[in-house]
Amino acid sequence: MKAIISGGGTGGHIFPAVAIANAIKARYADADILFIGAEGRMEMEKVPAAGYPIKGLPIAGLQRSLSPKNIMKNLAVPFKLLKSQSMAKKIIRNFNPDVVVGVGGYASAPTLKTAAKMGYPTLLQEQNSYPGLTNKMLSAHADVICVAYNGLEKFFPAEKIVFTGNPVRKVIEDMSVTKAEGCTTFQVNPDKRIVLSVGGSLGARTINETLCANLKYFIDNDIQLIWQTGKGYYKQAKEAVEAAGAANVKVCEFISQMDHAYAAADAIISRAGAISISELCLVGKPVILIPSPNVAEDHQTKNAMALVNNGAALMVRDAEAMTTLCPTLDSLIGDTDKQKTMSEAILKMGMRNAADKIVDQIEKILKK
Repeated sequence: MKAIISGGGTGGHIFPAVAIANAIKARYADADILFIGAEGRMEMEKVPAAGYPIKGLPIAGLQRSLSPKNIMKNLAVPFKLLKSQSMAKKIIRNFNPDVVVGVGGYASAPTLKTAAKMGYPTLLQEQNSYPGLTNKMLSAHADVICVAYNGLEKFFPAEKIVFTGNPVRKVIEDMSVTKAEGCTTFQVNPDKRIVLSVGGSLGARTINETLCANLKYFIDNDIQLIWQTGKGYYKQAKEAVEAAGAANVKVCEFISQMDHAYAAADAIISRAGAISISELCLVGKPVILIPSPNVAEDHQTKNAMALVNNGAALMVRDAEAMTTLCPTLDSLIGDTDKQKTMSEAILKMGMRNAADKIVDQIEKILKK
């Protein structure tokens, strides 16, 4: 089996891509897998760290705010696209894969479209309840589209859609780490309450600023916090924690051992991206979701409400986080019955073996 997997930009695209690659490897030990990403994006670092080779394309997206600098960037986009298509064609021809998989993100557009034109079998994996522009555009070229939400016939050809769920990291799906092991990793006390905050792989401004402004809450209530800030906010958060003397707050730029972080936590604060939701449903810890308002069709709120309506999560609106996050956390962290009820409810919504189901679809494509 030879496969190209393309896409990235955020952990929400990269983690499922790696999960699919791992599932292919588990079924075909001698599989040869090549990733294609966008130069300067996080996949160029995270994919090699996961053990896979990657080639970068100079592809970039349009800038929405029209400053003079961004206008110049936008003028370069068509030229970068043409160069990326030419490079993708050469990479595909040289590698000669059995299948090309797109997971969304800038790089998947020239890769999948070029592969389809060259006659290679193609598969799209869509993580969200509201598809991104790239996957909507590529749907006409794909042989199969694997989805995690119902109702995507509005965006994709119905005959191509297969419901598989979202592939998540195997260590999260298995979750063999104990609470004690997780606490040791992050040097927190298992006998005291522990909150994990994750704003996505790139961080979340509202969550970071809210926690920064409310460090006193965690100090006064002796609540430990494992705080993933993302690269852009790490220095500011670290300085604020040191200035406040908040020894019970552990600041991390990025958490690579997320299974250990999940295992340590009594409660979780998170954005409501599709992959985060998929992981949280398998982890089974009580969660407060703060949907990002900066996404198409407000789809993170839709993701969050699917859990809230089933009693599986609490939701705090982004605009209200500064005033309502800590009171909401206080009501949750102090109520063990509510925590138990929410944990049971969210576990019922978990979907397992999505990556294996996607490999099943790859095999079906190749048998046609």
